[in-house]
Amino acid sequence: MPGGCSRGPAAGDGRLRLARLALVLLGWVSSTSLPSSASSSTSSASFPATAASGQPPLPGRCPPPCECSEAARTVKCVNRNLTEVPADLPPYVRNLFLTGNQLAVLPASAFARRPPLADLAALNLSGNRLKEVDAGAFEHLPGLRQLDLSHNPLIDLSPFAFSGSNASVAAPSPLVELILNRLEPPAAERHNRSFEGMVAAALRAGHALRGLRRLELASNQLLYLPRDVLAQLPGLRHLDLRNNSLVSLSHVSFRNLTRLESLHLEDNALKVLRNSTLAELQSLPHVRVFLDDNPWVCDCHMPDMVAWLKETEVVQGKGRLTCAFPEKMRHRVLVELNSSDLDCDPILPPSLQTSYVFLGIVLALIGAIFLLVLYLNRKGIKKWMHNIRDACRDHMEGYHYRYEINADPRLTNLSSNSDV
Repeated sequence: MPGGCSRGPAAGDGRLRLARLALVLLGWVSSTSLPSSASSSTSSASFPATAASGQPPLPGRCPPPCECSEAARTVKCVNRNLTEVPADLPPYVRNLFLTGNQLAVLPASAFARRPPLADLAALNLSGNRLKEVDAGAFEHLPGLRQLDLSHNPLIDLSPFAFSGSNASVAAPSPLVELILNRLEPPAAERHNRSFEGMVAAALRAGHALRGLRRLELASNQLLYLPRDVLAQLPGLRHLDLRNNSLVSLSHVSFRNLTRLESLHLEDNALKVLRNSTLAELQSLPHVRVFLDDNPWVCDCHMPDMVAWLKETEVVQGKGRLTCAFPEKMRHRVLVELNSSDLDCDPILPPSLQTSYVFLGIVLALIGAIFLLVLYLNRKGIKKWMHNIRDACRDHMEGYHYRYEINADPRLTNLSSNSDV
């Protein structure tokens, strides 16, 4: 009994302590669970709001219509019928392919992003049906080195498309390679604007493209190269002008292209290269010129070019160059011709041809004035013609009367008696 009485109070105290400890633990757990549940409920409530606000996704995610490879730092948005540049391009992109879409207009700051696309180095915009490229379309791409705008029917290429909206204060473009192949718009959409002049203005704007090394202008139906079109491209090393309709190179100068290494002029309409062009090409220390598939005219204007071809090593494959005209010289190799083979048909000299043309114009003008005078005096002329007709009729009647008298002897005697 004494032992049991002594254990009772000790056991009660132990249970009391356990109960207090349980209450403390319960209160601590409840106090920590409430804020966490509140924060979770707050985050769950704020998530739909963030999604509904239309904010761009976190950087590094791939735009839904595109294919991305972070390892290769490449984004491809090919044949997706996009009408504008995706706004959520990942900042790691280095190679961007936006081809086969419907980007009719490329506005200013089309690639302005936060964070900026500082690593984008190669941009392919070919085959997008682009008709207009505004000023400053590429000025937010500080690392852009290669740009391809081929296979677009460009109608309006801003002079400041590559230099920014203000070429006088803008930094030089980082472009090293510019590909502008097959940009010729349909004839119905040219709006009386020279395609050659439009491209030349974009290449000449300020000093933006002084670092350009490769320029491709193939298959654009260029009829001529505007004067000084290459004046602001001193660093150019590769120039591709093949498959155009160039007739002459007399107006363009290659003198400042001292670093030029390759000049492609195949498949044009060149007939002969003048002495000034030959001298400029010969003065370029590193250039290789390609002249295949041009309709060379082998006449009296060709001897200087033939002599130059025989001596120079600038022209690649010069043994393949053949005459296209005249008919008797067709398929003759240029470097195998002699000066005696190159003559002109005996035709009038140019000065005399010009004189005859001028004489023909003067005679045509005199004839037009004469017809105009006749038309203005048509009533008087008609009256004059009637008077002449009446006079002729009177004379004819007199001749007829005399003929009748002379033919009848009785009337002859009568006339003689009447005379008496």
